[in-house]
Amino acid sequence: MTETPTDFADMTLDELRVALAPDIAASAIFDGWNETALLAAADMAGVDPDIARLAFPRARPMDMIAAWIASVDQAMAAEWPAERLATLKIRERIRTLVAFRLEAVAHIDEAVRRALAVMAQPQNAARALQLGWQSADAMWRLAGDTATDYNHYTKRAMLGAIYSATLAVFVNDDSEGKADTYAFLDRRIDGIMKFERAKAQLLNSDRELPSLTRFLGRLRYPAR
Repeated sequence: MTETPTDFADMTLDELRVALAPDIAASAIFDGWNETALLAAADMAGVDPDIARLAFPRARPMDMIAAWIASVDQAMAAEWPAERLATLKIRERIRTLVAFRLEAVAHIDEAVRRALAVMAQPQNAARALQLGWQSADAMWRLAGDTATDYNHYTKRAMLGAIYSATLAVFVNDDSEGKADTYAFLDRRIDGIMKFERAKAQLLNSDRELPSLTRFLGRLRYPAR
């Protein structure tokens, strides 16, 4: 089956950034996240280099990395919509989504390594944290999480930390099929599940505890 050519001419700049991002990532394996990779991606896609430069002013690495992460987010949502994930248990939903993201970049792990190095630079720390949060939020939403209280924040913070740690293992993993990475991921997800169960038990036990105020009141004013 022949794929329909992408019509870049009708795209907005925001759409073009995301569309070019996978080819930029492929070029970043060799050239790093820079203008050389951008122009190589434009050439592969058949996009006017001046338009590509307009989409990525000054070819800032973090802009290209952000667009690449957005492209992975979009691909993840297309492959694993909420209704498809709904047939799985919550643990498997999260594992499936993280595994999809790993598989999506398995052939360009050098680009991932270079991206992590850029994101680790002090001037990029705040934006890197924001991008990690957005991806964690996308995963939890697809997984069906509707929490709006503090659980909303703790879940995303934990998943973001697990995902970034897993990526760090991934780029240095020489085991067959990245087996060590997936074993690491499974252990970390098990940790989340145990934490959530313990938290639920604690909250339930708090509700079952007698009121301290009522207890002290009875000591002071015993029932007759």
